[in-house]
Amino acid sequence: MTGAVFRWRTLLRLGGRGLTALVALAAAWAAGFLWFVATLPDRVEDPLSRTDAIVVLTGGSERLATGLALLEAGRSGTLFVSGVHPGVEPGDLMRQAPAAGSGAAGAMVLGHAADDTVGNATETAAWVSGSRVGSLRLVTGAYHMPRSLLEFRRAMPGIRIVPHPVFPDTVKSREWWRWPGTAALLATEYSKYLAAMARHWFLPRKPTTP
Repeated sequence: MTGAVFRWRTLLRLGGRGLTALVALAAAWAAGFLWFVATLPDRVEDPLSRTDAIVVLTGGSERLATGLALLEAGRSGTLFVSGVHPGVEPGDLMRQAPAAGSGAAGAMVLGHAADDTVGNATETAAWVSGSRVGSLRLVTGAYHMPRSLLEFRRAMPGIRIVPHPVFPDTVKSREWWRWPGTAALLATEYSKYLAAMARHWFLPRKPTTP
């Protein structure tokens, strides 16, 4: 009987410690999430600098339209679009942005290999290594910018990257907690950001091939 009581008390003690650890972990995640949301960009810090290339990550029509507008404004002479579906050509993308000038298609380079943010960074780094590119303006959603910068700076440590966030109407950055879709999107993105940071901490960066 005494042994059974001892085992029961041990299980309760271990269970209590496990519950405490889970609560602490959840509290840390929640605090980090609030910090993440509060520090998301709410404007373009540097809208005027010219870079060697503009890089657009697919995932929303606002991104492509913004990249084309930057190209038209002379912020760069080259637009690289990463993560384009195989078989899609510049002319196909131009039909999604009829306001763009006719010469934009000739300044556009498409990457078809990427299917996630790591792939975007890898694909862009491969293109940069074969081009005379020392700086780029990165166009993606504001909520996606922290993770994108993390991956791009890791893949291209010698390249100057100017973040150029876009702000889709479907992402309600103000009072996001009132919009379940936005709250879920931000929570998912924060978890992906944590996973990316953990991967960078624990996995050494692969050496760049010359």
